[in-house]
Amino acid sequence: MNKTGNLILSSILLLIIFNACTMKDKADLILHNGVVYTVDTAFSTAEAFAVKDGKIIAIGTNDEILGKYEADSMIDAGGKYVYPGFIDAHCHFHGYGLTLQQVDLRGCKTEDEFFERVVEFAESHPDGWIEGRGWDQNDWPEKEFPSGAKMSELFPDRPVYLRRIDGHAAIVNAKAMELAGINENTTVAGGLIHFSDDNKGGILVDMAMDLVSNVIPEESEEQSRLALLDAQKQCFAVGLTTVDDAGLHNNMVHLIDDMQKAGELKMRMYVMLEPDSANIEEYVKKGIYSTDRLNVRSVKIYSDGALGSRGAWLLEPYSDEPESVGLLLKDSAYYYEMAKLCSDNGFQLNVHAIGDAANQFMLTVFSMYNERHQDKRWRIEHSQVIAERDFDLFGNYGIIPSVQPTHATSDMYWADERLGERIAHAYAYKRLLQQNGWLPLGTDFPVEEISPFLTFYAAVFRIDAEGWPEGGFQIEDALTREEAMKGMTIWAAMSNFEEDVKGSIEPGKYADFVIVDTDLMNCKAEDVLTAKVLQTYIGGDRVY
Repeated sequence: MNKTGNLILSSILLLIIFNACTMKDKADLILHNGVVYTVDTAFSTAEAFAVKDGKIIAIGTNDEILGKYEADSMIDAGGKYVYPGFIDAHCHFHGYGLTLQQVDLRGCKTEDEFFERVVEFAESHPDGWIEGRGWDQNDWPEKEFPSGAKMSELFPDRPVYLRRIDGHAAIVNAKAMELAGINENTTVAGGLIHFSDDNKGGILVDMAMDLVSNVIPEESEEQSRLALLDAQKQCFAVGLTTVDDAGLHNNMVHLIDDMQKAGELKMRMYVMLEPDSANIEEYVKKGIYSTDRLNVRSVKIYSDGALGSRGAWLLEPYSDEPESVGLLLKDSAYYYEMAKLCSDNGFQLNVHAIGDAANQFMLTVFSMYNERHQDKRWRIEHSQVIAERDFDLFGNYGIIPSVQPTHATSDMYWADERLGERIAHAYAYKRLLQQNGWLPLGTDFPVEEISPFLTFYAAVFRIDAEGWPEGGFQIEDALTREEAMKGMTIWAAMSNFEEDVKGSIEPGKYADFVIVDTDLMNCKAEDVLTAKVLQTYIGGDRVY
């Protein structure tokens, strides 16, 4: 080969080498110029990451990611703060969506305001049952249940069913009682009926609520679809990318699965099944059902009611109602049967327990089927009031307390009236965290507001929006900022057996993340309350 040919060949080789050195790997999306809280084991921060096929493929500095990858979709975070998609470890997603179609009674400050809202709603919704949720008599000056007699007077011919904020009590009018066949001789195991004057309506507590709810016409499929989509829209706006719906029936699980597969419902969901026969036959006895957006591997049961309606089961009588200790909702044998069913079929068992008697009993039941090394991750939802001697049972048997920090800041105004000295062992999140070294956090919405920022605020600062009480409510049980963030992300994922695919921004995990205008890890307390989600992504797709 002559000299000219050698030069040409050398030039070609150099060009090939240059192109090979400058060619970048192809990604679908790159985020850069951010403050990325990865929530990995080191709780490290980064500036950028790359996404392909819905998953994180690399994370690092701007130079590292932009130097190695290229993508058609680029996100310049503008120095804003990026977190893993928030996970609500205990909520009622479908139920919340339904409340958006009903009368909203949250925040009523008096009984008069309560009735005014119901009348206003009825005027704009003139047909069918009047349903709603959110009232709390503890926020009213007189702290008494609303009058069923007055409700019956306002609506003599139209049935009314309005649930208390915790979902464990409801006011009904005389028409609703008539349709349900309730009279002065009616009794119900695991529930109470408080009749109003002349038996014209009243208050139903816990299992007594079913007497009326069972005669309300079922929602249509269209109403269910709208409820799910409305809930999704609101949740995406506050950065939620996975929700744990605590108690769904068979037909709702089917609808959610269908809507997700059709691309209509994008929210990832961890479903706790209602323990009905259809769910037991289709899911529990046939094994775990899982897609990339739906995880069905747990059953949700109730042991007692709520503290606010005095249905929580206590070891000793209520301080403000000495004749009552609350209720165990089912015969004790039921709980052992459900534990055996879940254990035999490899399903997680999650149980609602508020009072110290309920928690003690369920810890005892769980201990028969759990050993710490088994890692079953059976959960006690709420774990609200714990006898001092029972805290160690969580750690000794690897039982997971699943808590909702805003319950503490909602209840702190009156909980000591119910509990007396027992308040010292209630809402004890730091002590519960120490049992297993991790603690999933949720909201229980629509019992509380849906915002993860309020969860963070309540967990860390334990004060209300006005800064009361000074120094924080039982501040010794507050969580650190890092613990609170983990509780809303990686620890919530762990409670769902999903820590390998979500809960942190790491290679191999779903690209579920949120961009927020506030540095939650360093900002002032009051700034948490005004924090805003700028963008929400699921699998690298922008959903808000």
